[in-house]
Amino acid sequence: MKKMIKRKYYENIWADFNSENKLILISGPRQAGKTTLVKSIASQAGSSSYFNYDIPKNKAILVKNPTFFEEIDRIKGKKPIVIFDEIHKYKDWKNYLKGIYDGYSDAFSFTATGSGRLELFQCGGESIAGRYRLFHLFPFTIGELFSKKPRQKSADELIEIPETRSREIWETLFNYSGFPEPFVKSSAISYRRWANVYHKQIIREDIRDTFSVKNIDAMETLYALLPSKTGSLLSASNLSGLIKVSHKTVSEWIKVFEKFFLIFTVRPYSKLISRSILKQPKIYFYDFCLLDNPAIKFENIVAVELKRAVTIWTDLGFGSFDLFFIRNKDKKEVDFLITENNEPYILIETKFTDTTISKTLKEFQNLYNIPAIQLINTPGIKRKVKNGKNQILVVTASDWLANLH
Repeated sequence: MKKMIKRKYYENIWADFNSENKLILISGPRQAGKTTLVKSIASQAGSSSYFNYDIPKNKAILVKNPTFFEEIDRIKGKKPIVIFDEIHKYKDWKNYLKGIYDGYSDAFSFTATGSGRLELFQCGGESIAGRYRLFHLFPFTIGELFSKKPRQKSADELIEIPETRSREIWETLFNYSGFPEPFVKSSAISYRRWANVYHKQIIREDIRDTFSVKNIDAMETLYALLPSKTGSLLSASNLSGLIKVSHKTVSEWIKVFEKFFLIFTVRPYSKLISRSILKQPKIYFYDFCLLDNPAIKFENIVAVELKRAVTIWTDLGFGSFDLFFIRNKDKKEVDFLITENNEPYILIETKFTDTTISKTLKEFQNLYNIPAIQLINTPGIKRKVKNGKNQILVVTASDWLANLH
């Protein structure tokens, strides 16, 4: 069994935000490691208070004394850190966080964690604009594990031939997911036991409690159908016919799955593309080990790595980055396009074992005149291929993604 792995990458993000004297919100999938992260931060702080709303005793403390943190033993010259874990389960949590920040931010640093419900912080209710910084914590990715601090590289830097990295981490991710519990245990049995509980728990507890879903069985059936749709155009109308609920309901449930970090969607990019596909997204899972097909799993793990990169770059203010795919009505497709301020930044195609350059990748690279990468699962692949005035890097995914900070 591996030892518990510190999340130095995210600790550095937290430290950066904490220097701005803002309320720090940490969002991300359930069981991705948020509690481990904040406990590590608290243990290093010297003067801190860790509050977990899941502990009944803590609930009573909050009701009796909302400013309980004033009793923290202080260390001269250090600002006490107050960490609220799972505070989004408190009925009036939004107003509570706003109130304590407004009243005590000069004397205390405040951090709150949560999953799907924390994403709703910005939706409705009293605004906290200008008071907070939010960043997303992902399950382990190879980009995180090989770096200590995020750095957004230029597109030209991203097509440099990377150094060879250890293959062991990539294989562990591929086989057991990036969620800390199964990743650390690195056992197929442990992964299956964890997964059997994890997905059902989110739907039957977190989602049902938040949205009062009446037809929970149909929602679970929809979720069970989604792995077979991974990486393909998602048709809500086809799915609605299969589970006998409305097209609108399917679309709403997909959005709910996304809010609670079960899946994420990648939308089609249409700028400068004639005969483009305008509406249908693709879906990918944060837990890509749900997928049986190795090639689809490979595409999904790359999608998670890219999603983590563009999300963190945006969280940190490096720019406004997003992840798309390209597909036109002639079914010519490139798996991924990263954009900056909605302008094409870099193209990425995934091929499980095929090192032959995709003709469509060449075509769209020439259209946008941007760097392009073809990622291969096979170890030891590193070469550049000319494409007119441009170059395409054909490279082993684990090596390239380890350098994607």
